[in-house]
Amino acid sequence: MSQLQVNSPFSVIFLLHIALDVPMAVQGLWSPLNLPFLGLTNTTIVFIKLYAALVTGGCIASLLCFGLPEFLPGKRALAIALCVYHVTCSTVLFNAPRFIPHSFGALAETYRATPEIVWGTLHGLVGLGFAVWWQATVQIAAAMAQVTKRQ
Repeated sequence: MSQLQVNSPFSVIFLLHIALDVPMAVQGLWSPLNLPFLGLTNTTIVFIKLYAALVTGGCIASLLCFGLPEFLPGKRALAIALCVYHVTCSTVLFNAPRFIPHSFGALAETYRATPEIVWGTLHGLVGLGFAVWWQATVQIAAAMAQVTKRQ
């Protein structure tokens, strides 16, 4: 029987998810008032903390799934959930009014390179990365399903 590779270099997308989301998770839990957002109220602070708790759980799950074989259904389910999450965040941020009172300069502003758009682009790229991971590893999952059926 030939050796089946069960880990893909594309799994690095799980670590990229953590790199993008852990700053919001940490600051959202411990110091949400210092986030550079406009119009924070008590209600928005509670929602930021709830969101940060959810993001923290996703980061922990990503770290735990990173080293697992690609064919496991739980890893594949998490990847699809994170793909939907990142694509949704990207869409929300692209359509959001300015709520981060920072600028990358006048030149960046002429090209609409605002913090919200850049953040949305990063989420979109990670969402795309999860879709690429899915397609790159679907053959591994199919091969393992064949091996399992033969046994």
